[in-house]
Amino acid sequence: MSHHEEHRSHRVGWLRAAVLGANDGIVSTASLIIGVAAAGGTQESILLAGVAGLVAGAMSMAAGEYVSVSSQSDTENADIALERKALEEDFDLEVEELTHIYEDRGLETDLAREVAEKLMAHDALGTHLRDEIGISESNGAQPIQAAFFSAVTFTVGAALPLSLAWVVPGPQLISSVAVSSLLFLASLGALAARAGGASVLIGSMRVTFWGALAMVVTAMVGRAFGVAA
Repeated sequence: MSHHEEHRSHRVGWLRAAVLGANDGIVSTASLIIGVAAAGGTQESILLAGVAGLVAGAMSMAAGEYVSVSSQSDTENADIALERKALEEDFDLEVEELTHIYEDRGLETDLAREVAEKLMAHDALGTHLRDEIGISESNGAQPIQAAFFSAVTFTVGAALPLSLAWVVPGPQLISSVAVSSLLFLASLGALAARAGGASVLIGSMRVTFWGALAMVVTAMVGRAFGVAA
């Protein structure tokens, strides 16, 4: 019988961007709506603030993720070019370097050299990128993917509290948006933890805590600088 293990590390790139986007969409938009409502804003001003926050936030998330991950990609590409040059200029030295890496991981010297030589004969650059620098095909930086997932999930997350602000009347707006947003955050944290193979309870609690804190602080600011009694 074949033995198959389902690893989750290949999900790190898109999962991080998706969770960050959805979490930020819910927290920032719900907090913005609650803050404006606590300040005595009309439903029109609350909706306008929410829509503006959704559009600006989605674009900001996309731009931020793209720039951040592009910088990571630039660094990786520079390391790849440096390693390729080193292999062209002194292949034997690179074999020695890889041999020492495998020795440090517990292999005997002769076996470490044999492994290094065989792996480098198969794919010298890929072997050094993986075992010396830690760059692999599965976890390489992907700026466009990160930007797309962040923007889309931010929009979805922001649409949840915004839709409630659209249908819920004034007096119940703050409590409805707060409670529903916390439920959304708890569900998001649980789903993200499950997808990543972590504790569902811990993932849910940490997302909900920071979301609740953001809403409370924003409501306090809205109350303090409110325009209505």
